[in-house]
Amino acid sequence: MEKTFKITTPEGLHARPSTLLVSAATAFTSNVLLSYNDKSVNLKSIMGVMAQGIAPGSVVTISAEGMDAEETILKLTEIIISNGLGVEF
Repeated sequence: MEKTFKITTPEGLHARPSTLLVSAATAFTSNVLLSYNDKSVNLKSIMGVMAQGIAPGSVVTISAEGMDAEETILKLTEIIISNGLGVEF
């Protein structure tokens, strides 16, 4: 399962929003990937997410695979939208 988002925060995915997403992803057993510019990283790794250098206006895809994949994507979508990090694309 996957969803695509456009990042709308003026700072992009810097430390605070990245931490929110990594913390949420870590609570699930599914493998979760964040894809940006044809590169995918483990969304449970703060260093991997920060290394992407995701700027405002960027389009990213979050995908999950595993027993709780749907629940994982729903929770991450909720965090992205409710914290003003991005919009579904």
